[in-house]
Amino acid sequence: MFTAIIGLFLYCLSIEIFIVPNHLYNGGIMGISQLIKTVLTTIFNLKFSFDITSIIYYLINIPLFYLAYKKVGKTFFYRTVFCVSISTIFLLLIPSLDKPLMDDILTNILVGGAICGFGCGLALSVGASSGGTDIIGMVLTQRYRFITVGNFNLTVNAIVYGISAIVGGIETMIYSILYSVFDSFVVDRMHLQNINSTVLIFTKKNPKIINNYIKEKLDRDFTYWEAKGGYDDSRTYITYAVLSKYEKNLLENAMKENKIEAFTIASDHVSVLGDFKKKL
Repeated sequence: MFTAIIGLFLYCLSIEIFIVPNHLYNGGIMGISQLIKTVLTTIFNLKFSFDITSIIYYLINIPLFYLAYKKVGKTFFYRTVFCVSISTIFLLLIPSLDKPLMDDILTNILVGGAICGFGCGLALSVGASSGGTDIIGMVLTQRYRFITVGNFNLTVNAIVYGISAIVGGIETMIYSILYSVFDSFVVDRMHLQNINSTVLIFTKKNPKIINNYIKEKLDRDFTYWEAKGGYDDSRTYITYAVLSKYEKNLLENAMKENKIEAFTIASDHVSVLGDFKKKL
């Protein structure tokens, strides 16, 4: 949870320092909240003594908490409620800048998108999220293999930015889209549970510890066989498995903790077809 808090702080910091001062719109539920605030303050001419965006953001997330509880899991639900609450507090406490941090708007977009994507991805990588479309994206990712949290957010953002073009103009929309693309790119690189990996483990000792960990702790299947080493003709055991990158890291840590003498060949970002369960 400490890791998630750090990620959410970076996420909120990027919004207040790089997005709001440039009068741009964030994606997803945060962007919708910004649009509602714009409507309330410009069309209805309402004045607020605090950042109403964060309150709107929290209220919209409330029905999505139920979806997280029912479709993703209790642990994810509790962590998400906690993280959305923390995000709301950060947005209220972190003051937005009156003018952009850097003169070049593209530099602001790239740096802000990188920090925002890193923060959101950091929260997702430890089983939490900043709420909003991340929750819906997680549900759809479990059901449809071709959907990732990042590209789902990108689709929702297209709708948000279409409206932002009406509210703030075409230039605002274009710069907001560039920010969203870079943000989504970094999120998908950080969301380790969404990255498929293959591992090939070689050991000259009994591979039961390795195989039992994959089966019992990670709830994954594997293939293993006996072979002969080409150098000294000794018996070697080989285990092959397809895991998420998150699970691969857990396996590597377990092998270190148990001081297993083995070496592993691993490949990330592999394409997996057929019946492979995504566990987020």
